[in-house]
Order: sequence, then C-alpha cells, then structure tokens
Amino acid sequence: MIPHDAHDERDPELPGLLLRTERDALIPLLRARPEDDFSRPTAGCPKWTVRDVLAHCSSALMRVVERRYEPGVFSPEANDRDIAERADWSTERVIDELERGMTEAGPVIARTRGAVDAVALGEWIHAGDVREAFGEPGAYAGPGLPHALRLLARISRERDLVPLHADLDDLDDPLRLGGVPGDRPPARYIGGAATLVRLCSGRPVPGTTVYELVGAREEELNLFG
Repeated sequence: MIPHDAHDERDPELPGLLLRTERDALIPLLRARPEDDFSRPTAGCPKWTVRDVLAHCSSALMRVVERRYEPGVFSPEANDRDIAERADWSTERVIDELERGMTEAGPVIARTRGAVDAVALGEWIHAGDVREAFGEPGAYAGPGLPHALRLLARISRERDLVPLHADLDDLDDPLRLGGVPGDRPPARYIGGAATLVRLCSGRPVPGTTVYELVGAREEELNLFG
C-alpha cells in the first residue's frame, strides 16, 4: 500500500532497498540464462542488447559506489563509452559487477540527499527491460514494484512533472505523481501499476493493455524525457 503523500518526504534508505530487492530477483535469473539470450534486443532501449543494458547498469552503479562524477556523467555519450569499455568482458563478469553495484550503492545513495536517487529507479526499470526481452511475465512488476512506485512519485514531484492522480488496479490507495496542481487540474490515470511505470519511463505499452488517461498526453508522463 502506497501512502497518498509518499513522495513528500525522502526516505534515504528507499533507493538501497529497491536495489537490493531487485538484486535478489534479477541476479539468479541472469545466471540461469544461456549466453545467446544476452544478445537479444530490448524494447526499452532499442539500440542496446540485454548485455548492453546490463553493462550500462553495472557501470552506472559502480560510478555511484566509487563516487566518479566527471563532467557529462550519465550522458548518452558517457553511457556508450561505459558499455564499450566492457565489450571484451565475459557476461559473467558484467553480472558480477552488477551484483556488487546493487549491493553497495544503497548506502552511498542514502548520503547524497537525493542527488542520485533516480539511478536506483532507472536500474529497476532497466531490469524490467531485461525481463521483457527474456519474455518473463510481469516485466515491470515483481517484489520491487511498491518501492519503485514510492520513488517514482517523489522524483516526479521533484522534476515538476504534470500532476497526476493514479487509481491503480493492484493497490488500495491512490498514488499522486507530479508537481503541485496550479491552474491545470491533475490528470487522472486508471489502470495497472506496471502500465503506469511503462508510461512514466517511456516504455512501449502492449496494444492489448487497457487503461484510462484523462487530462494529459502519454508523453507528458515520461520521467526521463
């Protein structure tokens, strides 16, 4: 259950909790997949394979762990360089680095006063990209979903996204996203939580998915622009 005002106060432990929860779900899945699966394309990042996504995730987390924030960090160009640096690594080595990052980044993020909280949310969404590429059910759901929604709500407010009142099929309480309503009344979403995650992260929504969005365009909900 997500409180109505879940995004109004930062919980410094939340990003780490999300990362550890996802680590426990994702890493065993990765270690059980055959090597060919890591060459599959991903819908969330069409230019990247599963392996590329994992290399990006592991490198981003290790930057946080090691506090390496040079100019342009996390830009598309920097992301591509990080992936290229791992091109000769074995897949097992990439997964090992990812597991370490998901374990060690939480305490570091907790001390940043929110500056890199979005990295944890991005990692969880990328894990959904990987699960979807593998054909796993519930790609953007699972045990980390409640933590991800809390983080999504607060970050959406900090970035002053369009105000949104979300009535989620799979949660008892509504979720409030985006900035403080002004002249524009809050938009209204009715549907599944995983579909809301897709909309807020710019991921494709399956054509058979049923949801209702009134008062905003889908692209206005995209947290990552």
